[in-house]
Amino acid sequence: MLERGRSRDREARFEALVGVVAEPLHRYLRRRADPGAVDDVLAETMLVLWRRLEDVPGLGTGRTADPAEVLPWCYGVARGCLANARRAEGRRLRLVERLARTTRAPVSWPGAQDIGDGELESALRRLGAVDREVLLLWAWEGLAPREIAEAIGTTPNAVSIRMHRAKRKLVVMLERKNGASAAHMSGEGQGRSDR
Repeated sequence: MLERGRSRDREARFEALVGVVAEPLHRYLRRRADPGAVDDVLAETMLVLWRRLEDVPGLGTGRTADPAEVLPWCYGVARGCLANARRAEGRRLRLVERLARTTRAPVSWPGAQDIGDGELESALRRLGAVDREVLLLWAWEGLAPREIAEAIGTTPNAVSIRMHRAKRKLVVMLERKNGASAAHMSGEGQGRSDR
């Protein structure tokens, strides 16, 4: 019962805070953020304010909040949330650019030039997600099994086994499509997997 009373008091304090800061923070963010991001950043700001309700200076224990005391601190929270959103958007844009550059990157293992990109992409899509990731880390990123193991969180031995089986599956799928011409593409024993 006591816990429920504390919860109601906390909710009432938060509602009082939101009543005072929501509109000023919204105006603040509208002037600084992209229009499509304003509501998301405001929501993130409110979440932080809820989590750190006890830290809001001047809020006290009552059901009212003095704008002069709470707003400066809340602007600081909004500013931090906006900076986080900008960093996240920058990371997202860099990832999209990187994916756009690598989507059509040539596959660089022996025999890959003998098959069409569409056929290879189709065969890769039919592999399991982990098998596909292992092969792409090996072929496109040039990682050795121990490096792949670190990237996906397993052992080098498990990666070697998975890579061998995935290559074999890929070869079988491509042979069905192209006949025997893709048989030499597995590249077992090539320098790339020995690093």
